[in-house]
Amino acid sequence: MEILTEEHLTTEDFDYELPKELIAQTPLKQRDHSRLLILDSQTGKYQDDIFYNVINQLNPGDALVMNDSRVMPARLYGEKPDTGGHLEVLLLNNTDGDNWETLIKPARRAKIGTKITFGNGELKAVVTKELEHGGRMIRFEYDGIFMEILDRLGEMPLPPYIKQKLEDPEMYQTVYSREIGSAAAPTAGLHFTKELLQKIAEKGVRLVYLTLHVGLGTFRPVSEKNIKDHQMHSEFYRLSEDAAQTLNEVRKNGGRIVATGTTVIRTLETIGTKFKGEIKADSGWTDIFIYPGYQWKVVQAFITNFHLPKSTLVMLVASFTGRENILNAYRHAVSQKYRFFSFGDAMFIK
Repeated sequence: MEILTEEHLTTEDFDYELPKELIAQTPLKQRDHSRLLILDSQTGKYQDDIFYNVINQLNPGDALVMNDSRVMPARLYGEKPDTGGHLEVLLLNNTDGDNWETLIKPARRAKIGTKITFGNGELKAVVTKELEHGGRMIRFEYDGIFMEILDRLGEMPLPPYIKQKLEDPEMYQTVYSREIGSAAAPTAGLHFTKELLQKIAEKGVRLVYLTLHVGLGTFRPVSEKNIKDHQMHSEFYRLSEDAAQTLNEVRKNGGRIVATGTTVIRTLETIGTKFKGEIKADSGWTDIFIYPGYQWKVVQAFITNFHLPKSTLVMLVASFTGRENILNAYRHAVSQKYRFFSFGDAMFIK
C-alpha cells in the first residue's frame, strides 16, 4: 500500500477532474438501484456493479455498521426586528441547552448582540459569539418544544451543489434514521432499503447502529496548501454498550467490521484511537482527520459515495486505498458517467 508522509501531501494531490453534469441533482426513486464500484485496496483493481448486489460483498459473521443520525430541518429564514433585514441561519451543533453553533448569511449583519426572529416571533434568537468562516453562536428563546417548532419553521439543508428542490424530504434521510441532530445526511446509507437490510441480516451479517451528528465542516474543501494545517470541525458521536459488545463478538469470531460511510469510519476510528485499538462504548466530540499515513485500527471494509475534489473525505478514503488507487477508480467512474456526491452512486472498498 502506498504511504505518503504528511510532509509531502498537498491539497492538490487530491484533486480530480469532474464534469458538472455528473453531480447528481436528485435521488433515484429506487434507492438500491444506484451503481456500485467495487475497489480492492490491495491490488487497485475495480469492477462495476449495482448497489443491491452489495450483499455479495458481505460475509456471514461480518458486522455492517450504520449511522442512525437524522437530518434536522436546519435551515431557518429570519429577520432582524430592529431593521427588517433578512438572515439565513443554518444550525450546525447544539453545544448545550438552547445554544447552537450556526452559519449565518450574510455574516456581517450578525454581530454579537444581534436579535433575530423567525416565524412571526414564534422563535427568537440572539447572537452571543462570533466564530470563524461566518460561524456564530446563538441562543434561542421560545415557548414549547424546540424540535417541534423547528419542524414547522425549518427547511432541509441540501448541499450547495444540489440546485434542484427535493420533492420528498424523506429521500434525504436513511431508512434507519432516528436520532435527530445532523446538518447533512450520512449519504452512504441512502442506498439501503429496509428490504435489502433484511436480506443482509438473513445472510448472517450483524446490523449495528451508532450515532454521529454530521456537521458541514466534514464536506468543506481544504483551503490550506499543506493538508496537515487543516483543522477539522468537531462532531458529536455515541456508541452504545450493546453495539460495542456486538462489534467485539464479531472481531473475536473473525468477522469483518464494515462501515457504512465516512461518519461511521470517523466514529469507530476515534474510539479505536482513544482506546488503543479496543472497541468500547463511548460518546463525545471528535475532530479526527484521517489521511494517508494513518494506521487504521477498527474498520476493515466500507461503503462510501464519491466525494468532492480536494475534500477531507477523499483524503480519508485515500488513506485506506492508497492515493493512486482511489484516483484511478475515480477516473474510471468519471469515464463511465457515474453519479457523484450526496445523491450519487456508491463504492464498496475492501
